[in-house]
Amino acid sequence: MMQFIDELTGIAGADCILQNESMKKHTTFRVGGPADYYVTVDTREKLRDVILLCRRERVSFYILGNGSNLLVSDKGIRGVVINTSTKLNRVTVEGTRITAEAGCNLAKVAREALNAELTGMEFAAGIPGTLGGAVVMNAGAYGSDISHIITEATVLTIDGEFIRLSKDALELGYRTSCIERNKYIVIEAVFELKKGKRAEIASYMEELAARRREKQPLEYPSAGSTFKRPEGYFAGKLIEDSGLSGFRVGGASVSTKHCGFVINDKEGTAGDILELCNKISEVVRDRFGVGLEMEIKKIGDF
Repeated sequence: MMQFIDELTGIAGADCILQNESMKKHTTFRVGGPADYYVTVDTREKLRDVILLCRRERVSFYILGNGSNLLVSDKGIRGVVINTSTKLNRVTVEGTRITAEAGCNLAKVAREALNAELTGMEFAAGIPGTLGGAVVMNAGAYGSDISHIITEATVLTIDGEFIRLSKDALELGYRTSCIERNKYIVIEAVFELKKGKRAEIASYMEELAARRREKQPLEYPSAGSTFKRPEGYFAGKLIEDSGLSGFRVGGASVSTKHCGFVINDKEGTAGDILELCNKISEVVRDRFGVGLEMEIKKIGDF
């Protein structure tokens, strides 16, 4: 293991590696045990080299952006967590085209679009995630999603090759793409927007922000919408109609503001959250015969 650590240090630098780092600090749910190694990278080449090292030495790894849409086990994460959001987060604007690295917070990209008077990315301003994860799951809100504006993405293959994928090649669908299936890792993406008026763009962004504040429990740790939308239904409505508003397991509960959100309002654990999600799914299935699939990804041993 010492050889692995030495090589990891040689790639990332000693000041960019933390051991037994609590994932509570790095997830929007504010839960999760320690990661064996927490590594920050600042170039795509370092990201590639860390991943290739982990694969060669058969050490598990996980790419972490903002830690949203994620539930990390109370036991933590074995292996290496590779953080991209701290340094791999550059954005450039050329005309109506924006290129952003995987670690960029979506809100940051939306602000750059606003500053350049470009419209089309307003929906993303309030999504609490990074670009890499947003492309993987085709993140969206308020009638739009990544597929409406993306033109291509650069990904890293399992063989350590950087390749460009067109919008069609990404196979973007509802909260899905080809990236996870092919074990690709998003490096950057290019978006094509339209010229607009700054005041109108800013006004629309504020309107959407106000709607979020009114309808979503932003004051509590959560991972956003907990369940995917079942075909023909809305998850939050099914949960509310099942009488589960405010339903609690330990320190986690169903938000009374929006039943589609599970919140960590009383210092809950990942175990509390997962047990609550399982009970929600069970009740909804028994009541309405509809299966709920978690939108949140589980990481670690549950």
